[in-house]
Amino acid sequence: MGTGAITQYVDVAQLVLYVFWAFFAGLIYYLARENHREGYPMDPGREGGPKITGWPVPEPKTYKLEDGREFQAPDFQRADGSYNARPAHPWNGAPLEPVGDPLLAGVGPGAWAARADIPDMHEHEPKIVPLRLAADHGVAPRDTDPRGLPVIGADGKEAGKVGDLWIDRCEMMFRYLEVRLPAGGRVLLPIAFARIRKDEVVVDALLASQFGNVPALARNDQITMLEEEKVSAYYGAGTLYATPDRQEPLA
Repeated sequence: MGTGAITQYVDVAQLVLYVFWAFFAGLIYYLARENHREGYPMDPGREGGPKITGWPVPEPKTYKLEDGREFQAPDFQRADGSYNARPAHPWNGAPLEPVGDPLLAGVGPGAWAARADIPDMHEHEPKIVPLRLAADHGVAPRDTDPRGLPVIGADGKEAGKVGDLWIDRCEMMFRYLEVRLPAGGRVLLPIAFARIRKDEVVVDALLASQFGNVPALARNDQITMLEEEKVSAYYGAGTLYATPDRQEPLA
């Protein structure tokens, strides 16, 4: 058979195009499956509503974590963040309205994910610790040291005083301010919600009276990933639910 005899009867360019189409369709299907590996089943947000499992769902895959734990995805038995709310309308996708204390309802900007109830680790030690346990770190001399400054809520009243800072030793940055309340006890304030001035720390997310309900920590020297979720969610909820007028339209 002479050279090129086969290609005289076969459109090679068209076959290559068909192979590319088949490959591309398979790639889209693969990516769609992997996109459904986490986040399912989805809660419809109403009692008795259907569980949305998604399609196509891949076979469960087990991931071995550095600390020896195993994580499986998709995991249809996973625990989700709990919330206290009811749908504003009976159909799927209706917005949820908080029930009870809206700052603890776990919806809207106050929603949280059920992360592992263990500290985020770095080299077998918690990443985030109070500055009192990290003597090799400190506040830069050119910056304001907030320790001892009053914490002022959105209502202009004092919620407490900054007792310490919590540092992320891996990222080399402060993550939380530790607020000592007048009635006793300590709560954490995410640094992103605080405006540190020379003579005070201002927090627009909460009223001074609402600091007492910030989710507490199990230990006073470390914070778990689940506790991080709940603490940040509380302040996030305050941006919308701290006062009734914040829930009204902007215009």
